[in-house]
Amino acid sequence: MVKIRLKRMGRRHRPFYRISAMDIRTPRDGRELEELGHYDPIAADENEQVVIKDETRIRYWLDQGATPTETVKKLLQKKGITVKD
Repeated sequence: MVKIRLKRMGRRHRPFYRISAMDIRTPRDGRELEELGHYDPIAADENEQVVIKDETRIRYWLDQGATPTETVKKLLQKKGITVKD
């Protein structure tokens, strides 16, 4: 089963996350199937906090049955990508 979730990057006290499609059995910072974008919670401009590389790839993974985590679901809705429950 595939989940779309955040993968922590960055250094201590300066978080940076990649939005990735990952197998549920892999650890949080483990191997990803595909990188879909990134999230920078400390970015000054709110429009630059969430960057999606290609919206069609996110829709592809959602159509294949991937489930986003609650945080990723909120970030996707912030960018205008609707996620079915």
